[in-house]
Amino acid sequence: PVHWAVLDVADGPGARPDPHCLEAAGRLRNAGIRVLGRLDALYGTRSHETRTCGETVSDAQRYIDWYQVDGFLLDRCPTERAALPGVRRTVTTLRALRDDAHIVLGHGAHPYPGYAENADQLVTFSGPWSDYRWSQVAEWTADYPPDRFCHLVHGVPGPHLEEALRIARWQGAATIWFTDRTDRGGRIDPWETMPGYWDEIVSRIGTGVSE
Repeated sequence: PVHWAVLDVADGPGARPDPHCLEAAGRLRNAGIRVLGRLDALYGTRSHETRTCGETVSDAQRYIDWYQVDGFLLDRCPTERAALPGVRRTVTTLRALRDDAHIVLGHGAHPYPGYAENADQLVTFSGPWSDYRWSQVAEWTADYPPDRFCHLVHGVPGPHLEEALRIARWQGAATIWFTDRTDRGGRIDPWETMPGYWDEIVSRIGTGVSE
């Protein structure tokens, strides 16, 4: 099953409702798939934290008002312990906007363990296959079930799909997104289009990993 899909209209919800995104979000919800609004969680310097957090919450409200999202992906989320209180405040505010919101923290790497207590899921890997195939799992993740962790991997060659799935299982990540698309050196977003081998991924999914 597809656990969720991320809606990113224009580096956020955009300035006004987009009719194409409205249609896509509606189709996903009708299919029983969660739609998450993408929010940028990178605060920058401490002096800008309050302002940027306020903008993040404003974006979240527009996602809810316009697209009726089921939750949020906080992309570029910090990993260090010092940033945890700020992220916790943001998550608390988001849950006040929608108390059943599904919150995913998009760290892209293993964060300080305390983050796991503040979200439904953590993205503990986001990057290229060349890094993923040699990646290591943080020991503290063994204290949580696999459905708390997500791996997003681009540039996965078709012949290595089975190996990639094994890594996800070994590392205890139940939500995965593998694609043969690449970021072309950071010039494009590899997640914007479907993998060329989507049907093959679906046919290979076992009970321990879902995309």
